[in-house]
Amino acid sequence: MRTFLSHWHGQPDQSDTQKTQRANGGRLRRRLIFATVILFAVACTAITGGVATTHAAAPRTASSPNFGSNVYIFTPSMPLSSIQATVNTIATQQVSNQFGTQRYALLFEPGTYGSSSTPLNFQVGYYTTVAGLGLSPSDVVINGSIDVYNQCFGSNNCIALDNFWRSLSNLTINVTKPNAGCYSNDFWAVSQAAPMRRVQINGSLTLMDYCTSPSYASGGFIADSQFSSGTVISGSQQQWVTRNSVLDGWSNGVWNQVFSGVTGAPAQCFPAQQSCGGPYTTLATSPVTREEPYLYMDSSGNYNVFVPSAQHNSSGTSWANGATPGLSLSITKFFIAQPTDSAATINQALSTGMNLILTPGIYSLSQSIQVTRPDTVVLGLGFPTLIPQNGVVSMSVANAKGVMLSGMIFDAGTTTSPTLLLVGNGHGNSDNYAPDPTTIQDVFFRIGGAEPGSATTSLVVNTQNAILDDIWAWRADHGNGVGWTSNTADTGVTVTGNNVTAYGLFVEHYQKYEVVWSGNNGTDIFFQNEMPYDPPSQAAWMEAPGVDGWAAFKVSSNVTSFNGYGMGSYSFFNQGV
Repeated sequence: MRTFLSHWHGQPDQSDTQKTQRANGGRLRRRLIFATVILFAVACTAITGGVATTHAAAPRTASSPNFGSNVYIFTPSMPLSSIQATVNTIATQQVSNQFGTQRYALLFEPGTYGSSSTPLNFQVGYYTTVAGLGLSPSDVVINGSIDVYNQCFGSNNCIALDNFWRSLSNLTINVTKPNAGCYSNDFWAVSQAAPMRRVQINGSLTLMDYCTSPSYASGGFIADSQFSSGTVISGSQQQWVTRNSVLDGWSNGVWNQVFSGVTGAPAQCFPAQQSCGGPYTTLATSPVTREEPYLYMDSSGNYNVFVPSAQHNSSGTSWANGATPGLSLSITKFFIAQPTDSAATINQALSTGMNLILTPGIYSLSQSIQVTRPDTVVLGLGFPTLIPQNGVVSMSVANAKGVMLSGMIFDAGTTTSPTLLLVGNGHGNSDNYAPDPTTIQDVFFRIGGAEPGSATTSLVVNTQNAILDDIWAWRADHGNGVGWTSNTADTGVTVTGNNVTAYGLFVEHYQKYEVVWSGNNGTDIFFQNEMPYDPPSQAAWMEAPGVDGWAAFKVSSNVTSFNGYGMGSYSFFNQGV
């Protein structure tokens, strides 16, 4: 049984002990067999060295930036066999490397790779960014496929439930897999933190790996992409959010499939019905969006970062009618950080007006990275991972308009931090400029899992008019340093800023409120939550005397207007609570 609402708009419950509704149902999730389901649809081999990459001290020329040894840049003139060997070697290492320290970016210069007779087919493993370096997705063409398959953990235990932390963007795939048998489509069988952006796929895409069973998957996020000549197979995906894209068909829904500003999306069908399929929550337009900045190479061979403009009430891709609206920044305006750089070194560069690229690796931070200048771009390549030391805040963003943060992981350190990413200090109005919103995109948080860690709140957003676009805040339920008193964390996301809009908000396993939203006029389009699995007793997990547990999403009593669409929370308590 599931409990549904089609739309939530207006004033929340005035009680500070507001609770979520609860209903029993079946669920399959990371090695777990049964769970209680709550659903709302509411107004709800080590690799070293890089291909065609320089490794000397960072030059100031736009044609030869130093992206470090873990960024691989491919050109159409390279032998396809060489490219294939490189991507295969990285995939072999990374496909099962869930909590490893290796990080990679695989970048393709403009041109065509592979052919109908000799395609380029490869897998994408953990902590791997795959992206084209064209200004348009059509500038880089892959004849072949770029795939994520199930991981198999024994007989009849092949799943995609842990396929996290990888990405695909800014290229075209002509799906070509001769003699692939069952695997003839492009496979992107992922769960959280595995975004697909700015991609054109000609041919069929499947979001589940149906070739091995039981094929469970729990994703996922697509934005600014177009799919032609084939239905997208959602299959076993428990939930998914697709934003500002173009579809040529969508197969089905399981619990919570959300479409915002998607041309060709299924019609609204919530709750699921035999007559219309579903469950689908469908919005004709997205209220306010800003696509993610991306690295590209111009016709002179110089590197730039393109910064898209904000759009309002939009649908379809940003590149449907030609160039995406926005501006280009020369790579010479960026400090390109290496994992060996200290926070002090990074802050010095930021203070002089530089933007920031974080190259692949692990960054140990003895002080906060301070982003103070309006319109600063902080762009991660290959899932750079920031770890605070001595309980500091890993990154702090001032009240400044137009800051853009994307493509990074915030890990908790062993000493409890008050927060991992602080956006705005909540005072002043310098950020109150709606045409140039601050954006936080493909930014992921982790408490435990890789290493023991603790943080009170993972993400705090005090800035007004901010856009959150694909966020996963995860208190680890498996891995290293996991336990009720080990990887402690109260809340995943706190929003105090007014007029904040979120798309694809995934928050899991925190020990108090998972999300606290106290800013006015907020909008959340898609919310996925799992309650903590591991409260050792009811007494250990109570908001107040007589009040069992904590709400998954709390809208504070001071809020007068909030809209939420496609919001779901699930529970499985594995300690007998």
